[in-house]
Amino acid sequence: MDPTTDNAGDPGDARAALEALRAEIAKAVVGQDPAVTGLVVALLCRGHVLLEGVPGVAKTLLVRALASALDLDTKRVQFTPDLMPSDVTGSLVYDTRSAEFSFQPGPVFTNLLLADEINRTPPKTQSSLLEAMEERQVTVDGTPRPLPDPFLVAATQNPVEYEGTYPLPEAQLDRFLLKLTIPLPSRQDEINVLTRHAEGFNPRDLYAAGLRPVAGAAQLEAARAAVAKTTVSPEITAYVVDICRATRESPSLTLGVSPRGATALLATARAWAWLTGRDYVTPDDVKALALPTLRHRVQLRPEAEMEGVTADSVINAILAHVPVPR
Repeated sequence: MDPTTDNAGDPGDARAALEALRAEIAKAVVGQDPAVTGLVVALLCRGHVLLEGVPGVAKTLLVRALASALDLDTKRVQFTPDLMPSDVTGSLVYDTRSAEFSFQPGPVFTNLLLADEINRTPPKTQSSLLEAMEERQVTVDGTPRPLPDPFLVAATQNPVEYEGTYPLPEAQLDRFLLKLTIPLPSRQDEINVLTRHAEGFNPRDLYAAGLRPVAGAAQLEAARAAVAKTTVSPEITAYVVDICRATRESPSLTLGVSPRGATALLATARAWAWLTGRDYVTPDDVKALALPTLRHRVQLRPEAEMEGVTADSVINAILAHVPVPR
């Protein structure tokens, strides 16, 4: 029985298959359950994910494990200071046999693109992903070329204060549905990581670690259709709007959440509600996804940043003050 095709159109089976992703990824990655959940939510919402953490916390391994657990095509691009936009999107190549130019697709033509250390390349190359992420196509020599469906960009970045990094422009940050922070592991999780390595775990051979595809495009399509039917009451819609409007009035922020950000929060809350087995959204669903959906869409005032204020602390304060619908 192939888990990626059997009863693929059934929403219950699709939910079970996506839940199985967590257990499958845990064979390779220890203690990053919130990040795994965020990646599943992004898949359901047709969104993209930015993973931020210091080097060595398994950001790349997490995305590679997700790719192994999904029956989808995947490619990886290591972003470097000399990477050109055409290295991502593809380019026209002269064929001497036919005496014509033919299009050579770049790595962006895939289902799951791992953009590794995206902030190590200059803004011009970073922006080559903008059209792909928003329009699901790339334009080369004036010709638009559609990308496969599903299409998800999972980008990793080191904190911007690290040497040799370029902050992502606000317009591109806003194209990411979620920003997931990958923390250093707890002491016990780190012991578990080292124990696995001592027992022969090889992060470059996930097949040997037992990872197998447990979900595919058919399950994703069934799951997305089910998420679209998840009920959102007028009170929940107003609650999302009130949270986002409060960010625009916060004295700690120079930039609040745009209407696109409000739409994103509603979408991620719906996906989370469906994943947890409900066909309606609650205020707790909105709160659960507020930080990863909004933290990269706000900009702190310099004086607030100097006082130790963070985007997360501002959003948490807003969640504590905005009236919750009953």
